[in-house]
Amino acid sequence: MNITTSYRSGISISEENARFMSGVYKWMTFGIMLTAFISFYVSQSRALLEMILGNKIIFYGLIIAQLGAVFFLSAKIKTISAMAATFIYLLYAGLTGLTLSVIFVVYTSESIQSAFILTSFSFAGLSAFGYITKRDLGPIGTFCHMALWGMIGFGILTIFFPSLMSSGASKIYGICGVVIFSGLTAYDTQKIKSSNIIGNEGTEEDKKETIFGALTLYLDFINLFLSILRLMGNRRK
Repeated sequence: MNITTSYRSGISISEENARFMSGVYKWMTFGIMLTAFISFYVSQSRALLEMILGNKIIFYGLIIAQLGAVFFLSAKIKTISAMAATFIYLLYAGLTGLTLSVIFVVYTSESIQSAFILTSFSFAGLSAFGYITKRDLGPIGTFCHMALWGMIGFGILTIFFPSLMSSGASKIYGICGVVIFSGLTAYDTQKIKSSNIIGNEGTEEDKKETIFGALTLYLDFINLFLSILRLMGNRRK
């Protein structure tokens, strides 16, 4: 292979990666917009809020359904169809919108808007870094995943011992969340880009890779947003 052919092959790979990541970002953005719309719509209905927040069975049922959707998609992404993967992803985004409606009860609309804007700019910069950098972000990803399990464990403990989540602990929890999901945003972007199978464009497998990549970045965005909101959000009185 001569230099010209090698150069053209490199350009072709870069262009295909760019188209793949563009699809990932488009589906991620659509999922976030769906979540935001449903969350805001529910927050404007007293009846819907009371149904979700006033009934523990419904509220925890929605959370279990969310977790079930993520675990199912993660486990079955290789065997289900692209259409099924897309449906489950959108279902998850919709369910998240229902449960996130609670933030409109806890925080002011202005602080939610500010946190969302800050998250959007932060996510864009972090994801761009993960996409462009040649540095291996694997060690950062490993550290953040380990730290994430620590956050999850502490979060579960606060369900049974609410006093653990004091004002100070809540701030520290938020700071940890910002650091962890900032690292995961850059790491996951690099991982998704490198996992793209060149020459697979337009196939069923490619479509499923796009949806799973969108879900991964969607989770990073939502959790980064919630961590920032926990830190800078003004609570309603």
